[in-house]
Amino acid sequence: MKWYWIILLTLVVVSAALHFWGVVRFETRLHWTAWVVVAFVLLNGGWMAFDGGRALIVGDYVTPRTGQFAGQLGPWSGVVETVGIDPRSAFMKVSFLIYGLAYVAVTAAFLLSASRAWRALLTVAVLGLWYLPFGTAINIFVIILLLLPPLRRLAR
Repeated sequence: MKWYWIILLTLVVVSAALHFWGVVRFETRLHWTAWVVVAFVLLNGGWMAFDGGRALIVGDYVTPRTGQFAGQLGPWSGVVETVGIDPRSAFMKVSFLIYGLAYVAVTAAFLLSASRAWRALLTVAVLGLWYLPFGTAINIFVIILLLLPPLRRLAR
């Protein structure tokens, strides 16, 4: 899990350096709530991309190593099993990876004020409500923030 944070920190530092050197310019006048949305999306979508990619490479998701829930997946696995998908299948691991990358990519488009990015971000947040419990809570929060007036104005 430490690699997740190292990669995230590296991306932030490289982005800041590129901005400082004038290679790219991040000139956005987004409301502070947009940055809260970005933080939550990076937490949720970034984790899902990492966990799905890791599961494809290593063979399994990150699970607790000790304690009562050692080796068990979260409550989301019950939702997935209910619709007939094995949570540890290659299909589900690829789905995790693609969803996480798509969530982060749509958020980048949102930050860059791309047309229809607000609607795409709202759609991807709704599509992630199945990821119990943390993904559900984060996506509900993202949806609420997107529907508030400061970010609702960005809907084009």
